[in-house]
Amino acid sequence: MTVPKIEVDPLEVGLDPDRLARVDSHFRRYVDDGKLPGATIAVVRGDRLAHFSHHGLRDVEAGSPVTDDTIWRIYSMTKPITSVATLMLWERGALELTDPVSRYIPAFAEQRVYRGGSALNPGTDAAVEPVRIHHLLTHTAGLTYGFHHAHPVDEMYRAKGYEFGAPQGVDLATAVDRFAEFPLLFQPGTEWNYSVATDVLGRVVEVASGKRLDEFFRDEITGPLGMTDTTFSVGPDSPEADRLAALYNARPGGGLVLNKALARGATAEPTYLSGGGGLLSTAGDYLRFARMLARGGELDGVRILGPRTLARATRNHLPGGADLDTVGRPIFSESAFAGVGFGLGFSVVIDGPGSKQLANEGTFAWGGLASTAFWVDPVDDVVALFLTQLVPSSTYPIRSQLQTLVQQAVID
Repeated sequence: MTVPKIEVDPLEVGLDPDRLARVDSHFRRYVDDGKLPGATIAVVRGDRLAHFSHHGLRDVEAGSPVTDDTIWRIYSMTKPITSVATLMLWERGALELTDPVSRYIPAFAEQRVYRGGSALNPGTDAAVEPVRIHHLLTHTAGLTYGFHHAHPVDEMYRAKGYEFGAPQGVDLATAVDRFAEFPLLFQPGTEWNYSVATDVLGRVVEVASGKRLDEFFRDEITGPLGMTDTTFSVGPDSPEADRLAALYNARPGGGLVLNKALARGATAEPTYLSGGGGLLSTAGDYLRFARMLARGGELDGVRILGPRTLARATRNHLPGGADLDTVGRPIFSESAFAGVGFGLGFSVVIDGPGSKQLANEGTFAWGGLASTAFWVDPVDDVVALFLTQLVPSSTYPIRSQLQTLVQQAVID
């Protein structure tokens, strides 16, 4: 188990301690006011951990506090790991970013695109070009999520049981073949829509590598990086199960309510290995992954990606160099994503002032359904990590507030 330890006085790396204390006081109020059950916050600058704090409870009902070894549901923070796995295979020549997905998953041949009509009787057109690997990495494939509730195709996903994850007993290969049967929202490469694309990438990783996704992660990423607590599940009778943070929703009128429906899968061996949202992790583990990214693909002598690969992945790849506000489907209420583009698995700030956030251009990031977040800022050499357990992530403007609170503490 990787347990983070403070490595430097904040002042030594250009962080004002009094200003940095605002991070804790702000999010402690979230906990004290019953808006968040608990949280862990980490800030790294100059590749040294300058701030690491815990707040509240990982399990309100049991009265268990958040600790160094708390295991969190990171949901879509799984996506950067799957994207890195794909990029590793690209570096090895096992796949090309321009490859049609049908080369690995034949069900993606002959794709259809939604034109109009209802979920029960949609009109479709043939795709002008095939869905390709880079479309999956950039969420420009035309796939969607059932939980969006924004389009007739979303309804088609839900009708087949694909709202959050997959129906019980369905494995990754079967689910991905089913995704291929639904019409795309738009012609591949023309728009951005947050989707099951990274789950499809997980299946591409399996086919291209000859390993199950969990095996590839263990052998090639989490194992070499020492991320021993990053897995798809913990056994119900294992010691790790006691470290697992419970999951909550905000109760109308105030307070928290336990979300048992989404939480139950974490203690059972999954049939569906979701590369888009299936992993559990700890602060220590995910911080190692984020620091590897900040160091250009290497950590403690272990190189996961080449620096040029990572530099390419963390540039904007959206059509025409546009931002998410221009070509993205408006699915998030927390931010319109003005000034933010999307690379090969990460959001990336392309216009600092335009983003209306205290963020440098080139900052790349992503978050998860349970209000978790991380980012890497290569300009100010900052890595920040926030782990908590509240769904959905749009409940409060946690991420933009954290961005401001961390960046305002940088004084050099």
